[in-house]
Amino acid sequence: MKWSAFFTSSVGKKLVMAFTGLFLISFLIVHAGINACIWADLVDDSDNGEMFNKAAHFMGSSYVIRIMEIGLFIGILAHIVQGYMLELQNRARRKQGYQVAMGSKGSAWYRKSMGLLGTLILLFLIIHINNFWVPSRITYASTLGEVTYNNGAPIHDLYTRMLVVFSEPWEVILYIAACFSLAWHLLHGFQSSFRTIGVYNKKYVAMAKGAGVAFSIIISVVFALMPISIYFGWVNNN
Repeated sequence: MKWSAFFTSSVGKKLVMAFTGLFLISFLIVHAGINACIWADLVDDSDNGEMFNKAAHFMGSSYVIRIMEIGLFIGILAHIVQGYMLELQNRARRKQGYQVAMGSKGSAWYRKSMGLLGTLILLFLIIHINNFWVPSRITYASTLGEVTYNNGAPIHDLYTRMLVVFSEPWEVILYIAACFSLAWHLLHGFQSSFRTIGVYNKKYVAMAKGAGVAFSIIISVVFALMPISIYFGWVNNN
């Protein structure tokens, strides 16, 4: 079988979804870790976004990270395209329906709604990129201020940008809704990725399911707490 035929087959599409999904999961861990830096002022009143700005600056100035960023966008695009192709393929198969009513034995709603959940996350991602990635990578100082720490070189003040964005109630609600969609998307996608790459042992499948539930909840709560903390003044309350 040709490689092109393999990657357009059902198995090939699922493998692309699995590997890109796992890659994006690793990105979420890194992203959540950087976001968590906004809470540094809970233990150091003088931080005022310094740790977050330095972490964000490192991610934007490191050549290795910038190269990985290209891979990230390719991974996101591949995940989206293959996801929609699989969704269309599954919808075509479901047109005939079941001869016997499945009742409550059918798949969980979030498994059957991966396309919808993914679309909601995509719409959020477009707004998120416009809020933060575009100012920090393209428009620069025209939309971002700069700050200097310890007489060093000026760096982008993304922390203040966050304070401005999350002062708007609709932005906070949007982010919380996106985190809700992300949680359900991950709940199925996490363990499904491991099944696709060949994890069938009952013990490891159970571990993957348990880890998937924990990861889905923790990562989504961490992301949701970021705009909530800023909006309600739990951070930067100096």
